[in-house]
Amino acid sequence: MSKLHFTTLFILIFFSFEIYSQKKTLQAKSTSENITIDGKVNERIWGSAAIAADFIMFEPDNGKPISSDKKTEVKVLYDNDAIYISALLYDNEPDKIQKELTNRDVFGVSDHFSVYINGFNDGQQDFRFFVSAAGVQMDCLATEDYEDFSWDAIWDSEVTITEFGWAVEMKIPYAALRFSKANKQTWGLNFMREIKRDVQKYTWNRIDTKIGAIIPQAGILEGIENIKPPTRLFLIPYTSAYYQESDIGSDRTFKAGLDLKYGINDSFTLDAILVPDFGQTKFDNAILNLLPFEQRFEENRPFFTEGTDLFSKGSLFYSRRIGGAPSTEPTITEQEEITNYPSTVNLINAIKISGRTEKGLGIGFLNAVTEKTKATILNAANGEVRKEVIEPLTNYNMFVLDQRFNQNSSITLVNANTTRNGEFRDANVSALLFDLNTKANTYNLYGDFKYNTINTIQDYDGFKTEIGFEKTSGKYRYGFSGKYVSENYDVNDLGINFYSNYHNAYAHGSYRIVNPTKVFNTFRINEYINFEVDNTSKKLQTGAFGTEIKARTLDNDTVELLLEFSPFETFDFYEPREYGKYVFVPEKIITIFNFTSNDNNPFTIIVQPAFTKYNEKGRNTYGFYLGPKYRFNDKFSLAYAAEYTKMNNDRGWVDFDDSGVVFAERNREILQNDLIGKYSLNNKMTINLTARYYWSYSKNHDFFTLQNSGYLTPNNSYTLNKDRNFNSWNFDLSYSWWFAPGSEISILYRSYGLERTRVVEKDLSKNIKNIFNSDLTNVFSISIRYFIDYNSVKNKF
Repeated sequence: MSKLHFTTLFILIFFSFEIYSQKKTLQAKSTSENITIDGKVNERIWGSAAIAADFIMFEPDNGKPISSDKKTEVKVLYDNDAIYISALLYDNEPDKIQKELTNRDVFGVSDHFSVYINGFNDGQQDFRFFVSAAGVQMDCLATEDYEDFSWDAIWDSEVTITEFGWAVEMKIPYAALRFSKANKQTWGLNFMREIKRDVQKYTWNRIDTKIGAIIPQAGILEGIENIKPPTRLFLIPYTSAYYQESDIGSDRTFKAGLDLKYGINDSFTLDAILVPDFGQTKFDNAILNLLPFEQRFEENRPFFTEGTDLFSKGSLFYSRRIGGAPSTEPTITEQEEITNYPSTVNLINAIKISGRTEKGLGIGFLNAVTEKTKATILNAANGEVRKEVIEPLTNYNMFVLDQRFNQNSSITLVNANTTRNGEFRDANVSALLFDLNTKANTYNLYGDFKYNTINTIQDYDGFKTEIGFEKTSGKYRYGFSGKYVSENYDVNDLGINFYSNYHNAYAHGSYRIVNPTKVFNTFRINEYINFEVDNTSKKLQTGAFGTEIKARTLDNDTVELLLEFSPFETFDFYEPREYGKYVFVPEKIITIFNFTSNDNNPFTIIVQPAFTKYNEKGRNTYGFYLGPKYRFNDKFSLAYAAEYTKMNNDRGWVDFDDSGVVFAERNREILQNDLIGKYSLNNKMTINLTARYYWSYSKNHDFFTLQNSGYLTPNNSYTLNKDRNFNSWNFDLSYSWWFAPGSEISILYRSYGLERTRVVEKDLSKNIKNIFNSDLTNVFSISIRYFIDYNSVKNKF
């Protein structure tokens, strides 16, 4: 090859790389004209604004330019209050545009347009705003590993279906964003269009799926100058009324309170709740829990879900601790019994401050106070009644410093503190985290060190540390990590952690396609190995090899397969419920298969069989999940889910006796049925139905005594009945109307019941009859929340 040819080739390669890596830039245009958000894009000023076009496919065929009959044109205007976005989304078959009506933040079967805004252009966090072709809004705060759709901003949008496709207009107030104080703004910006019937997504600035990070691959928005954002002060007063009725009697409750959001400056926001009311939050899915650990519940209270990405750093914050179950039980004599033990502790108030500076420093502060709670105790011998404190006045505090740099890396300091009044247990946990990525987002080094101090009857402390390395780009990826957890590692006062006193080694390698083949639209296979060893006994508690496969076919059906082999004898250090004890767990094989049909079809279905085989005679577990859904039209849909699990010759702890720790061999069955219905009157008014019936039993047939070796020997003298039969019923029928931005009227009818017994009833019809003949509680409630923007009030007066 001649020098000229070599130089030419080098230049072509170099410039092709530059073209590939170049970020698109869009100029925002200033306007003094009043922009009406009606989806018609007919104001004169739009005609002179710069156009963002030439969208590129994000998935499945990454890098493919959008076709001319699907061209997309986006423009941006701004004034002192907000930025305005218009989008013309061309479609050669507008009658095929998907536009299902859903609740807010539910994507559904719809085409979507979205804008991703990073006000600091630091490649770290997006404010994302979506609108569907049905006019439904969705929004979230997004980092590379977290999308918080519980965050709800106040912004306007309208869409229209046209002869050429559909059109969008959006108004996003500066109060919904965070950016620097610079006179000339430079923001990270990207637009995304989803064509649902083709299961395709396109972005304005190309996102290369060979690279692990998405946010740093945004384009640039320039042109916003000399803006003076208004004061960010929002008041959300609410009032609610409840009527509750059961066999015990009836009760009427009226509540009123206030949520407050205040922009301390351009970067930080104060959120506070006064006289909290969580009566209309989703019910918890209670189960028959025979594990040595508490059941972990999802958080449904808006204050603890909105904008909490900073507080999730280090996994030290389990918000259900705040206002959850009391931390102690009363001490009683043989003559006494507990007649009233509150299941939850009342929250008095809570505040949080969060935000990020122009230099990438994220600061989060959360404080909550719960009230003193007492149990009632009756002395059966003399009839005396006394009360004992089971949870004192308690203060919960979270503090987070998260410094981001190089657009893709961070170092984080977290502190979680629980202080209880009086002589009750106090706890403090601190953590240092790091997440470092190469400039090209090809490799990642991460790790942490966490240290806890517990002040109780006998003080103790513990720690946990982990380090890991991963290749995060390309078709072939791999990673490995190791961790050490000390015996007294305990974060359970404000966090949740089940396992301690072990060290671990983990490694994985994966292959994926980044463009469709003749068989698959997407395909990924991952191989992993995982070993955990108890620190004290040096015995293996986990030893597994696994294969995970996930693929989407050309018909956009999804297929998943998990195969996990545990070919070693392992030991469970938690099931015995006694310090220093452990129980043998035989070798096993786990198989899980999942098929999910293309959700563009009116009828969709999820099928998931699972099977676990132990190297022990007659011991196995099999389960089956079936989830059909039918979308009658864009307004009405019904979904049903049935989940069944059968455990044959399962073994678990049941009691303590003179011989020591007692285990039982038992048969178990679990059945759960869910019915979910949705009828949307329009994009702001919805009727929702959620019903759940859960039944489970545990029938013991043989008993054993746990030996110091970890193995079981028969116990023929144990005769107590430790069988369990558990029935649970929940029913919610609700009406929601977003009658103004950020303002909602909600009407809820709720019915629920719970039955626990030692008598196992295997006849399903009798179980259903028993739960409906039990003391069902019925609640009817109305709640009104009204959003008040200080600036709107100020302008009116």
